[in-house]
Amino acid sequence: MGRTIGIDLGTTNSCIAFSDGGHPTVIQSKSGSRVMPSVVAFSAKGERLVGLVAKRQAITNPKNTVNSIKRLIGRRYAEVASHINDVSYEIVENSNGDAAVRIMDRVYTPPEISAIILQQLKLTAEEFLGEEVTDAVITVPAYFNEVQRQATKAAGKIAGFTVRRVLNEPTAAALAFIEPEGRKKLAVYDFGGGTFDISVLQVIDGVFEVKATLGDTSLGGDDLDTKLVQWIMSEFKSETGIDLTRDNIAPQRVREAAERAKCELSMTQETDINLPFIATGESGPVHLEITITRKLFEELAGDLIKRTIPLCRDAVEDAGMKIEELDHVVLVGGSTRIPMVQKLVEEFFGRKPAQSVNPDEVVALGAAIESSVLAGHRKDLVLIDVTPLTLGVETLGGVLAPIIRRNSPIPTRNSRIFTTASDNQSVVGVHVAQGEREIIDGNRSLGTFELRGLGAAKRGEPRIEVVFEIDASGILNVSARDTNTGQEQSIKVNPSGGLSGADIERLRREASANAEADKIRMKLVSLRNEADEVIYRASKSLKVAREELDKESWEELDKEAKKLKTLRDTDDSLALAKSINEVRQLNSSVSRLVEVFESDEENATSEFLESITKSDDEAKLPE
Repeated sequence: MGRTIGIDLGTTNSCIAFSDGGHPTVIQSKSGSRVMPSVVAFSAKGERLVGLVAKRQAITNPKNTVNSIKRLIGRRYAEVASHINDVSYEIVENSNGDAAVRIMDRVYTPPEISAIILQQLKLTAEEFLGEEVTDAVITVPAYFNEVQRQATKAAGKIAGFTVRRVLNEPTAAALAFIEPEGRKKLAVYDFGGGTFDISVLQVIDGVFEVKATLGDTSLGGDDLDTKLVQWIMSEFKSETGIDLTRDNIAPQRVREAAERAKCELSMTQETDINLPFIATGESGPVHLEITITRKLFEELAGDLIKRTIPLCRDAVEDAGMKIEELDHVVLVGGSTRIPMVQKLVEEFFGRKPAQSVNPDEVVALGAAIESSVLAGHRKDLVLIDVTPLTLGVETLGGVLAPIIRRNSPIPTRNSRIFTTASDNQSVVGVHVAQGEREIIDGNRSLGTFELRGLGAAKRGEPRIEVVFEIDASGILNVSARDTNTGQEQSIKVNPSGGLSGADIERLRREASANAEADKIRMKLVSLRNEADEVIYRASKSLKVAREELDKESWEELDKEAKKLKTLRDTDDSLALAKSINEVRQLNSSVSRLVEVFESDEENATSEFLESITKSDDEAKLPE
């Protein structure tokens, strides 16, 4: 078995870490980046781009660039229909009624897109650690339902991981934030790019027990960006009469600028957005220039941010605690950098939230700690999590009969006895659902199955035991058994949010087959970046050399640098690497000649000045 890592698969950015039982460490990319944008793009040539390179080309290729896929994973199309206009790519309904993405001529499920991100994270980890990575602990929002958890686990399988555990993000943050010794109570306020969670925990001598969790999987930083984007476009339209929503590229430019402005307003009171040539009017090109103040942003996004506070209040009550009992409040997620968020949290909890953790990295670090626990490297921690939503089955009249209540500690097992509604009924349907509504239609359906072969009996006589089992990852298994005949049937909640087991295996094989091609492509990307740097340095050297050296000294460098420019976009990595080395060596030689020339010139000047000074000293002034 290879190495196990912890993965924070975020809506906006993802982060990975590892731990051998000691202090957890964030895994950096070759460029030194500690987080990777959760963005996947498909170029016109059919290449897959992931992370920063995908995000960089989003403006010029918006329809084939997928971001915030986490908001779609494990969700029905009807659930996300209101968000369709918030993204540049096409969201469609697949044959199962689930949300999917159409890129060019192919429909991708959210687990497939997520798997591409995870596969890139796997490659980064293997390059950093110098060994194969096979296992992972992947985090999810605490308020994810069973289908969303299963879909995330399926994405991990497609990417080539053995998913050891699906861990709640606030719980992971608590593991990374607090030492296991002693007795402590804390709240973890997790406001990320796509979701909001609040969890209340109690730590007693290494036992981390989640007492309650609540959240909103449709509330995150993306929604704050959307508010700002809508206002900017509305202002622009009122001033110019131009509707930017009709353009293919302009909305993506505005969204990127809005996201950047939101971040800048966390450090300053106002910021400017300048987008030249954003549109064309009757008199020619039109530019977007607008000033955003922090106060304006807070007015636009304030209602969304304030939606988190009632959830915090309910979570503390569900945990059976009082706010003043809490020892710590931990902020997680990029949106917690917003001053208004920090102020509201401080006002509600009556204390300053902890500032000692990096909200972008703490979840991955906690996942790495949990991976070391599962691997047996750490034995001083025990984690007791909870299920976020009530689980039950449909009964006569379309009513949800709870079997496992929300905030029940997991792993757990519970059962309930049911009976038939008709005489001599030989089949009963078991419809499993999750949610807090009493009427079944108001909850998320997780699956159905039939228990056949019931013995002939009057209605109400058969005793049918329905058993719910949730493992440590929050994954649900349901079984039903006729206690009289022994007939039994079971169901595992759809492990993919729309993909069958065969689909997952097929996609895993495809991903594995593409892994080598992706490594080759990433090597080319790295070489091209290296070529850009070498060409830039050579051009600087040539600029000086043309002024100070004879042509023979720099002519060869100029020739090879031009050759490298033509090779820059080649797929021949050997030729590209050879050209890079050639230019680098020639540039080094030319740079040394320039240094020698400048040094000689400086010495000559110094000697000349010295001679002038000496002659001045020796001169006699007339009496």
